[in-house]
Amino acid sequence: MSRLLRALAIPAAAVGAALLTLALWPPPHPAPNPGAGTVVRVVDGDTIVVHLGSGSETIRLIGIDTPESVAPHRAVECYGHEASTRLTSLLPAGTPVRLTRDVEARDRYDRLLAYVERADDGLFVNLDQVDAGYAASFPFPPNVAHRPQFDDAERRARVAGRGLWAACGGNHVALAPDTPP
Repeated sequence: MSRLLRALAIPAAAVGAALLTLALWPPPHPAPNPGAGTVVRVVDGDTIVVHLGSGSETIRLIGIDTPESVAPHRAVECYGHEASTRLTSLLPAGTPVRLTRDVEARDRYDRLLAYVERADDGLFVNLDQVDAGYAASFPFPPNVAHRPQFDDAERRARVAGRGLWAACGGNHVALAPDTPP
């Protein structure tokens, strides 16, 4: 019996050592980070173009709405240029970002819907635009994963009179959040 145990123990130890080596050894080519991209340009205060893999995608920041600044057939709204300028300062061309989807992948204009995080410091860009007073919380069901955060940030910005809440008479009405740029 002891001979049988020894005969089984040696191969079992070798297999265990091999598995441990594989677990600790990095793969030759790390898997690409899903949702990782690089900002190509800012379109307006809630829309960007991001290079993903082999092409570029127009990304609509979900859960928020900024005043319009480039919509065809519409006048520039109060604080539209400021919201766009702020987003450009947060996400200049070349900025690495991580994109996270919610329930729906695209809007009716085929823009990718995403929560955007700056890769270098983890800044949640959608939330920052609202908290700083450059955007309103705008739930667009079923994409509402961060609605409580956005609603709280909007309340703080309104109370503090930040951004559009002071400059635009304390009001921002999102008439068409999915209007294409």
